[in-house]
Amino acid sequence: MKVLIIGGVAAGTKVAAKLKRENQSCEVTILTKSKDISYAGCGLPYYVGKVIPERSQLIVNTPKSFSELTGVSVLTEVELTKVNPTEKTVDALDLNTQETLKYKYDKLVIASGAEAIKPPIEGVNLKNVYSMRTPDDAESLRSAVSEGEIKRAVVVGGGYIGLEVAENLSSQGVRTTVIDMAKHILPGFDEEFAEYVENHLADQGIITFTETKLEAIIGEEKVEKIQTNRRAFKTDAVILSVGIRANTAFLADSGIELMPNKTIKVDEFLQTNIDDIYAVGDCATVTNRLTKEPAWSPMGSTANIAGRIAAKNITGTKIAYQGVLGTAVAKLPELNVGRTGLTENDAIQAGFNTVSAVAVVDDKAHYYPDASSFIVKMIADRESKQLLGLQVLGKGAVDKMVDIAVTAITMGATLLDIENMDLAYAPPFSTAIHPFSHTINILLNKINGEFETITPTAYANGEAKDYKIIDASISPSIDGAPYVDLTKVNGELSDFHKDEKLLLVCAKGKRAYMVQNRLKHFGYTNTLVLEGGTTFNEITI
Repeated sequence: MKVLIIGGVAAGTKVAAKLKRENQSCEVTILTKSKDISYAGCGLPYYVGKVIPERSQLIVNTPKSFSELTGVSVLTEVELTKVNPTEKTVDALDLNTQETLKYKYDKLVIASGAEAIKPPIEGVNLKNVYSMRTPDDAESLRSAVSEGEIKRAVVVGGGYIGLEVAENLSSQGVRTTVIDMAKHILPGFDEEFAEYVENHLADQGIITFTETKLEAIIGEEKVEKIQTNRRAFKTDAVILSVGIRANTAFLADSGIELMPNKTIKVDEFLQTNIDDIYAVGDCATVTNRLTKEPAWSPMGSTANIAGRIAAKNITGTKIAYQGVLGTAVAKLPELNVGRTGLTENDAIQAGFNTVSAVAVVDDKAHYYPDASSFIVKMIADRESKQLLGLQVLGKGAVDKMVDIAVTAITMGATLLDIENMDLAYAPPFSTAIHPFSHTINILLNKINGEFETITPTAYANGEAKDYKIIDASISPSIDGAPYVDLTKVNGELSDFHKDEKLLLVCAKGKRAYMVQNRLKHFGYTNTLVLEGGTTFNEITI
């Protein structure tokens, strides 16, 4: 069987390597437009920041080493120009000789990836305008920083790659600003979590300007400033991270069905609408595992998983790809962020009876050195108690929280199914009641009516304006608020009526919950706890 693979980064090389392991008699050829294959695209920001010292560390395999390891033929600097499904051939152009070439196939895999979007604006081709898609992009930016050309930089786009580039530029002493057209940075996070990260980045010296559109890049020979819909910014460099576009233009007139965003439509077996043609990676759309709706997941993880499944399907093992959850994790200055599943807004739009809780929980034993907190938002369906999503911020291992949630959502678990899991505990790693389990307990208490709260979003929207703020912290910490000491709540409180609306606030929410529990016992009927406490919310008296 002759298998032709178009594209040679994550998805293409995964398909190729797995095909040869499944069936050594397969004749597998990779055609790729670039000189490199199998490079670590997700590592590019860290090469810019010199966390990864050598460029060679980004190259997982060279064409030669990959061929020797797998038995796959790799042809670089060959650009595909047309797919001919009826003939089962493709047309290509040798970029060195300009010769037109034709290749035959029995099975075709399109893994042509995506390219960085370059907005059609003035100055986009000036010196010191960068993208972050290939090792060459990262090399150019790193060299300019090292040579002292760049003292100020503007990153255009507040997604994961853009923010990682911003962190790594800032760590090199570059004064870095992030602008984004959207209302908030970090797509895939609910608004209140994105706002928290924006404020945190400002504290770290990275200012974000949202609802800000890049209109022009200005300079004589190199970048001097940018113009936006809000104001001008002086800068020495612009890093474009406004998104990517699937490399599918060559599929025009091929009959292969594309989605509205020009990605390739595939079925659960990663096959296109044409027999014997498959598509994987950044050029293809898959499905959301929860909603079953189309989902574009241009992630290295998705590319590798889909590539492996496609290879098995090509060699005769029928495996359906169940879809993605939008799982992501990123390292920012002094803060890690992670998420999976549906946001609260997405869950509501998908028709779930959504309930959520924001919790601040210890990430390891509080007495252990470097102990910190996770700020977690857990989302579930109120009636079925099915876990729907998780967002988490913290200095520690947020990925473990995300990965537990991924496992639970993938298995269709309810909160009751995972309430008392035997998760790993030792003081350097976790707490006796794991922070994931702790968050479940909080959400279940809220669902069951044992924990009556107001969410940070509702508080910010003024929905607690009729409530008197009560400081329930370990010691007084909210200026202007009456203080209630948990250890002294042994009966009715003379300062407050039993039907008075009281908003209980402490650092994290736990102590306020304990005060609420006691006050309920003594007949108080109108108490609420502010989720996330002063750790997450700005309190106004």
